[in-house]
Amino acid sequence: YSIMATKKKKPFHGYNKKKHAKTGGLNDKYRKKINRETGSNLKRPVTGKVKPGSKAAKRRKSFCARMSGVKGPTSKGGKLTPKGAALKRWKCK
Repeated sequence: YSIMATKKKKPFHGYNKKKHAKTGGLNDKYRKKINRETGSNLKRPVTGKVKPGSKAAKRRKSFCARMSGVKGPTSKGGKLTPKGAALKRWKCK
């Protein structure tokens, strides 16, 4: 019997279930909280199929360009980092 067998595995490095969706990025509840507290307008990630040139496609392209330029690894110890999980969820190439 091992302690590791009972410990649940995190979907990615640095995962916090109160803030993060299991697939990467913020969950709906936390996104709404941030918007309420700061007056910002965070939206859901663009994860589905989009028409080329559409507003969603431009938003995805912009996010991927910004996030890909962020310093740091996309995986650590064989697990995705929050950056890697977000890039994967947004389907960045």
